[in-house]
Amino acid sequence: MALNPHDILDMLATRGPAQYGREAVSQLEHALQCAQLAEQAGEAPATVVAALLHDLGHLLAPAPKAPSAPDTPQAQDDLHQYLALPFLRPAFPDAVLEPIRLHVDAKRYLCAVDPGYWDTLSPASKHSLELQGGVYSVAEAARFADQPLAQEAVRLRRYDDLAKVPGLPTPDLAHYAAVLQAVALPRADAAVGAGTAG
Repeated sequence: MALNPHDILDMLATRGPAQYGREAVSQLEHALQCAQLAEQAGEAPATVVAALLHDLGHLLAPAPKAPSAPDTPQAQDDLHQYLALPFLRPAFPDAVLEPIRLHVDAKRYLCAVDPGYWDTLSPASKHSLELQGGVYSVAEAARFADQPLAQEAVRLRRYDDLAKVPGLPTPDLAHYAAVLQAVALPRADAAVGAGTAG
């Protein structure tokens, strides 16, 4: 089922308050902080939208069979970077989709090419890196960098890593409704409910 901008804003508003893995922020706080960092950096609207939606796969993932404590380490890679793509593909261009698809690989890439990057990662992010395949080899890093929109994904990754600050003031979802609308493909259902974007 394709998601239109209204569906996405509603999902972020209703499911986003859940805790973001083992981080000290909610999924919604993380999404808003990431989008704000992209916006403050002067990114194109498509990259701002990618920043807002990069972890939407976590909200679309089936609930675990047995509830686990928030501090329980993840046991396997959830492939969240791919999970949202079929839902978003009918509504958004590759300039949104590719940075989302590549943001996990961008972490593996940065660990390979930036000697200080590993030390900036949160414990949860270091743990998930191992589940996601670990640090890229030199050849893998080169292949990553050759992909279209890889550099947007790298910048998104850096915003992602910084967007974990408890209590940080950000614009609300309503602020990003117009950006979602502007970037959405013409055939996407453009209805955005003001009541769900608060």
